[in-house]
Amino acid sequence: MAVDRVGFIGTGAMGGGMSMRLLEAGHRLVVCDKNPEATKPLRARGAAIASSPREVADAAEIVFACLPSPETSEAVALGENGVVKGGAVRVYVETSTIGTDVIAVLDEGLRDAGIGLLDAPISGGADGARAGTLSTIAAGERALFDRARPMLAAFATHIFYVGDRAGQAQLAKLINNLLSTAAKLVTFEGIALGLAAGLDPDTLVDFINVSTGRNMATLEEFPNRVLRVFQSKGPDAKSIGVKDTELFLREAERFGVPTSLAPKILEVMIETGSYDDRASPGRLLSSYVQRLKELEARRTAKR
Repeated sequence: MAVDRVGFIGTGAMGGGMSMRLLEAGHRLVVCDKNPEATKPLRARGAAIASSPREVADAAEIVFACLPSPETSEAVALGENGVVKGGAVRVYVETSTIGTDVIAVLDEGLRDAGIGLLDAPISGGADGARAGTLSTIAAGERALFDRARPMLAAFATHIFYVGDRAGQAQLAKLINNLLSTAAKLVTFEGIALGLAAGLDPDTLVDFINVSTGRNMATLEEFPNRVLRVFQSKGPDAKSIGVKDTELFLREAERFGVPTSLAPKILEVMIETGSYDDRASPGRLLSSYVQRLKELEARRTAKR
């Protein structure tokens, strides 16, 4: 039975589902998000609402974070009103994908305050977060992993421990994300060709999914997952795919690993980096986005 007071910072599309799973597992939860609307469903289920990361860390021994960018993660952990200032927290679990540079900064800053960091990025999407079927790979002191594992199990079906140094899990996650992004991009191009040739896209995807071309993009909610690669939240916002590929290339350069495909993947995503009015009008990928959006609406209507 759960006895710990658990904190969770960042209750958006991913963190909201993860937090709800922690509540359903019986953990007493205190949560925080800069958007008050994101915490309302959790409040209704009994979670306490904090006004800042520090307030979460004053109330909980173990604090999880699921945040959208490296900059946000650093501010939440080490900022003036951040977790590092909390009086109760002993273990901080970073589930975001932020790269090894920022993880190292967090590790040093938190350690100086007597707080252990577990590097534990997650994969599986918002649906997986709500269902409790995410995967996570963790790095850090083994004792921290053992302490956090019962909470990880509330939202993750597959839990891996990769090593005792924070940052190792970030590398593993970036490798996974590059492979996933590459599959999404090439799936987009293949389906675009099918649409241009007049093939029924539903039949095409069904055929691919029982053949050797199947991948996560075709198996799970195509084309919605493919379109997410290009989605941007504003003129200055990066899609997750762009952010994670840039982080991957930074790590490859650090370790002296030559890359040929990853830079091209990044180039394609930047050139067709969203499916709004800013998408490059002459590009093959962006020219089929509207048709894929119409396809998704049609598939949704069938459900």
